[in-house]
Amino acid sequence: MNSTQAKIDSILAESPIVVFIKGSRQEPVCGFSKQIIQILESYTNDFSCVNILEHLDIRQEIKTYKNWPTFPQLYVNGELIGGVDIVKELDIESKLEEILSQ
Repeated sequence: MNSTQAKIDSILAESPIVVFIKGSRQEPVCGFSKQIIQILESYTNDFSCVNILEHLDIRQEIKTYKNWPTFPQLYVNGELIGGVDIVKELDIESKLEEILSQ
């Protein structure tokens, strides 16, 4: 395990819900990041955001960390849930709340 993987492990251990996005929670710089934040905020405000534009090492490593090459990426309890398309689908199917509350 390299130091960036260890950093990602540490970030995921600090908060049960973590989303890796482009921009900040207050100012997402891509539509997909904004969408995932809006969906998450409809359930909870208790989640952490990591701005991959400020952390280039994480931006590169997270793509292969769980073999998911695009952003945003949602993790719950250290497990990759997916990107905005999967999160939207889980929301529509009324499955997201259960996942977030685990």
